Amino acid sequence: MKLLIRTLSASILTILLLLPSIVRASPVVVLKVDGPIAPVSADFIQRGLERAANESALLVVLQLDTPGGLDTSMRQIIRGILASPVPVATFVAPSGARAASAGTYILYASHIAAMAPGTNLGAATPIEIGGLPGSEPEPGAKPKSGENREQNPEKEDKLPIKDEMSRKMVHDAAAYIRGLAQMRGRNVEWAERAVREAVSLSASEALNFKVIDYVAADIADLLKQLDGRQVNVLGQDRTLDTTSTTVEVVEPDWRMQLLAIITNPSIAYVLMLIGIYGLFFEFANPGFVLPGVAGAICLLIAMYAFQLLPVSYAGLALILLGIGFMVAEVFLPSFGALGIGGIIAFVVGSLMLIDSDVPGFGIPWPIIGGVAFASALFLVSVIGMALKSRQKPLVSGQEHMVGAVGEMLEDTSGEGMARIRGELWTVHSAQPLVRGQKVRVTGIDGLVLHVIATEK
Repeated sequence: MKLLIRTLSASILTILLLLPSIVRASPVVVLKVDGPIAPVSADFIQRGLERAANESALLVVLQLDTPGGLDTSMRQIIRGILASPVPVATFVAPSGARAASAGTYILYASHIAAMAPGTNLGAATPIEIGGLPGSEPEPGAKPKSGENREQNPEKEDKLPIKDEMSRKMVHDAAAYIRGLAQMRGRNVEWAERAVREAVSLSASEALNFKVIDYVAADIADLLKQLDGRQVNVLGQDRTLDTTSTTVEVVEPDWRMQLLAIITNPSIAYVLMLIGIYGLFFEFANPGFVLPGVAGAICLLIAMYAFQLLPVSYAGLALILLGIGFMVAEVFLPSFGALGIGGIIAFVVGSLMLIDSDVPGFGIPWPIIGGVAFASALFLVSVIGMALKSRQKPLVSGQEHMVGAVGEMLEDTSGEGMARIRGELWTVHSAQPLVRGQKVRVTGIDGLVLHVIATEK
């Protein structure tokens, strides 16, 4: 009996000693985002946050390197971070990375903000308003930098705002990032300057200005510094214990990788063109099947991608109109009027197609120019053939058939059947003819052609 009690006591003591290790075994989930903030990256982060919650993870580390992105995707990510039951640490890394524009908002929304040496953040002005950071300032405006400016934003030159609608967008963005800064206890004043003046900071400057919480060389260094850190998650204070935690890196699955490819604006644009021309070729030449099947698949994939991208429907309509004009030029030659108009509409529509100036979301000029150049060459050849056809004499009826060469389909010493210009005709000859012999039409009498042998 005493032995049993001792055994149970030892077991309970062992469990109690191991309990802290079991608690500390909660993983740290690492999500890596490298590139523009897009619907695909927003979906990836949302799925990663859900996975971390299901696994009762200790922490989510969002390793970020982005030039900015779409406002809708950025807000979706921020909503996910604010509602996450697992604390989120946004880590701008590796060295040389940046959290520009939308990345700055995400950094401010996170429970913990960290950067690697040699990284930067800022330039959070809505891109349609102030243009890209580094664009020409107004005459007399001072160069903007994060470290040499006074703390009072009223003393600084503001980024030029073009109209009242743009002004409203700036105020909305400033209020949004100000609310995030107040929620996380970060530098509110600099956050507004990042929106209104497009200023930026390096990692060390951001730490001095209390924009971020840590500067870490890598994830291991960050976790070491976070040990014992208290964070407030959904109104509850938690203490992070990272001494013996495991790191779990979540990689995008095949679905996310496929979506990342097809939602690339250039890929979606090319898929749309392949789809349209494939269907046109199939309708113009029924029976080939493959162009129609490939065209339908490519067009549906492109339409799905355009649902996720900021597409201008006016630009899409101009592209379709331009292609329609170029196709009409083939069947209704206007000697360049429809063709040139189609190319102009196509190029303008292609430039307007993606309704965003965010880096990484435009269609490169070489692709647009290449397609337009190929279309122009095709139209030049069509117009050339049309001009040549105008110089040929118009023939029809008897004149059209006289002189045509065909082949006998049977032996005959009078009337027989022959294939002439792909058609079956009854022919009459004064001399015997044999099957396979070449004949030439010399006249026509109703539905009977008079022929002579061209070879013995």
